[in-house]
Amino acid sequence: SGAPIAVRHPEGAARGFLALQSRAGARLADGEVTQTVRDGVVDSRITFRFKDGSLYEEGVTFSQRQVFRLLTYRVRQRGPAFPQDMEVTPERRTGRYKGRFRPRPDGPDQIQEGRLDMPDDLYNGMSSTLLRNLAAGVTARVHLVAFTPAPRLLEMALIPAGEDRFLVGDQSLRATRYHLKLEVGGVSGVVASILGKDPPDLYCWMTGGPVPGFVKFEGAFYLKGPVWRIELASPRW
Repeated sequence: SGAPIAVRHPEGAARGFLALQSRAGARLADGEVTQTVRDGVVDSRITFRFKDGSLYEEGVTFSQRQVFRLLTYRVRQRGPAFPQDMEVTPERRTGRYKGRFRPRPDGPDQIQEGRLDMPDDLYNGMSSTLLRNLAAGVTARVHLVAFTPAPRLLEMALIPAGEDRFLVGDQSLRATRYHLKLEVGGVSGVVASILGKDPPDLYCWMTGGPVPGFVKFEGAFYLKGPVWRIELASPRW
């Protein structure tokens, strides 16, 4: 297990709106992120409602006392945008997880449950939070758990990979591009590579300065899935 990420910018209550697009720029879904804080515990939720009726929901509860510590994680996906319907909830307090999977729309549910190793640096659903708290130029390594449907522990390297310019009105700003490189460790990682099932690479752009902020994400939501892009949504009047 690696070291947990230290808190440099504590999270607060927030609400924002997101747009999910294909790599070519086609609008796929409208999204919303909400975040509440109570007694030092943060509950964050992101929801995407697709034009084809699909739904993606991801929620994470974590503490932020000196270091970030994931407490519970929840992910639910359904509809034609995904290869299977899925709902999974791991919980640190009990050390257990429960998953419900339906590979085909008319097929029966498959239930997976059991004990789950949750190292101190397990950070599902927290990538942008971690990047906000890394010092400039610093690389970190943490863990994620993927459900295939059995749980598989992945290592994720948060690697600064250069800067890109973006525009806000007529103002030109810079964002750090991070490569979120996923790896399956040990013998299972070798097998995954041979079978062509390497985890997808992900990228996230963050502004720097005294208050770092999210700008853009690009990557697949599932194994061998298409590359989708998340950006901040602009209100229309």
